Amino acid sequence: MTGAQDPERTSQAFTVAATALISGFEVSLWLTSDATRFALPGVAESFELAHSAPLHELRDAILQTGSITVCTQCAARRDIAESDLIPGIAIKGSTSFVEEIMQEGVQALVY
Repeated sequence: MTGAQDPERTSQAFTVAATALISGFEVSLWLTSDATRFALPGVAESFELAHSAPLHELRDAILQTGSITVCTQCAARRDIAESDLIPGIAIKGSTSFVEEIMQEGVQALVY
């Protein structure tokens, strides 16, 4: 997922994840690259895109019944520690991602 430099794609990813949850699907959102910053307090709150739901509201909805994970390498490159993250968001590596998406019946969407 991209970060604030591509606001439409960022908003689409959060919107699709939140919509999937509302539709009854299990959702796990993985933040990579600059999108890892949205796991930090205050960052999603400052994100604005016209005609889009507030990003922090989408993030919070996802956290209520789904999960959000930050890529280990992406976090390390940005000096982000698990203690820096919003409660409920975890840092995990590619092994966890592959295990998650390779389960039967799982559909990975990449933005």
